Amino acid sequence: MQLPAGTKIWLALGRTDMRRGMAGLALQIQETVKLDPHSGHVFVFRGRSGDLIKAIWHDGQGACLFAKRLEKGKFQWPNAAEGAHQISPAQLSMLLEALDWRAPRPTWRPEAAG
Repeated sequence: MQLPAGTKIWLALGRTDMRRGMAGLALQIQETVKLDPHSGHVFVFRGRSGDLIKAIWHDGQGACLFAKRLEKGKFQWPNAAEGAHQISPAQLSMLLEALDWRAPRPTWRPEAAG
């Protein structure tokens, strides 16, 4: 999936009832996060157990719902109980790979060529 340039990615903070589908998540975006679910931005939600995330994105023609469940581990998530937190596309990639996107470690670089 290729997101258009300028697409913002929002994490819906707190815990979400993961039984919700597109309509329930869109309503949560509108009422709790106070953002427009039809804006073309990506909204990501995490459940109580931390091993499942859902993302909703309205592409201009309709809503798309994506889900990922980890077999081991948990998705890293901010501690705030409500609101939204904006992340970059690179941080979303790290989140989907179950990496700690909040504090990535730089790779080692050699100091000399020889």
